[in-house]
Amino acid sequence: MQQRTPLAHKMKGGDAKMRVDNSVSHITIDRPTNNYMTAAYIDGRSVVFVSQDVFLIPSPMLEFLFATPKLFSFYKNWQKIVKHAVAFFIFGDSFLDAGNNNYINTTTLDQANFWPYGETYFEFPTGRFSDGRLVPDFIAKYANLPFIPPFLQPGMDQYYHGVNFASAGAGALVETFKGDVIDLKTQLRYYKKVENWLRHKLGNDEARMTISKAVHLFSIGSNDYLTPFLTNSTALKSYTNSKYVGMVIGNLTTVVKEIYRLGGRKFAFINHYTTKLFPSSSVNLEKRLKGFKHSLFDLNSFLEQRINHPSKFGFRQGKSACCGTGPFRGVFSCGGRRLVKQFELCENPNEYVFWDSIHLTEQAYKQLADQMWGGGVGHPHVLGPYNLMNLFQT
Repeated sequence: MQQRTPLAHKMKGGDAKMRVDNSVSHITIDRPTNNYMTAAYIDGRSVVFVSQDVFLIPSPMLEFLFATPKLFSFYKNWQKIVKHAVAFFIFGDSFLDAGNNNYINTTTLDQANFWPYGETYFEFPTGRFSDGRLVPDFIAKYANLPFIPPFLQPGMDQYYHGVNFASAGAGALVETFKGDVIDLKTQLRYYKKVENWLRHKLGNDEARMTISKAVHLFSIGSNDYLTPFLTNSTALKSYTNSKYVGMVIGNLTTVVKEIYRLGGRKFAFINHYTTKLFPSSSVNLEKRLKGFKHSLFDLNSFLEQRINHPSKFGFRQGKSACCGTGPFRGVFSCGGRRLVKQFELCENPNEYVFWDSIHLTEQAYKQLADQMWGGGVGHPHVLGPYNLMNLFQT
């Protein structure tokens, strides 16, 4: 048996996983834990890396490549495999941001590209506001997709699997932390660029089919209510509470309807306490828009259970954060690069619900993703008619 040695053991974001097979001219395709590369092995020899639809072939193997019908057939069909995956598009704030804010001119209040963020799973800061993975990372895994990358990531120009537009600090209103974040309206503009790219690559009909099968996940609204208290904004004084809430829900609804106009049919929403009125809006959309399907998850009840009864869900601490300072480590100082420089760091984030004073640990995000993915209708946290598994499979 020949030992299979890949061209590079360590690839960006994860290692290639290898399987050994004795069969003649047998191709083993192994996807690493990232969205960048896939390795192919034939009869014990590493011959090709695939990055989306691009093949990088060592020149000594070219003759072998074209003499191997199975690999050549794989080469021709790879684009079809990639193009027909169910895409995943992500909009929102720091609960979903995979690193877009790394690439904009903003403050460290809206960035997490420094230690100890990312210390557990990735072992380096990626821009995610957690010690590890977020909800979209787990959902992508369950849907057999690679990590969905941030739209602004340099070199990101392939969108068959979808892309992440979320920006920490963003709100549904353009005025929310204006100039420091990618607001929802701008996220929609980026989405339209991707839709144009798909039409250029696939043609109008196939692009529209890709969009119609795609799942669109939203987590937005909390920052719209925080910004008046953290800035000099007079927004809450200018409008009644109900009017202000209506503006937030209205902006989100407008974006959803525009995505629907472009062909989107499947939507998922994380229902924050600040968007608690959205369930009725989503029901109205389902009645008015033919083919509209949605999943709605109640984050508030999910967190309330874990804050008040942490041990029931495998946590030791439900109220104190793992990283921060002050009472309950509730000061947003994790990493020491914000207004307060002092911070404490727990030894085991998996024992905590909260990573910092606002965001969750990877363990809590995994539990959230698990329930969003497989929770049944009637589950206390699943408010919509579908869970995410249903949306990806319908």
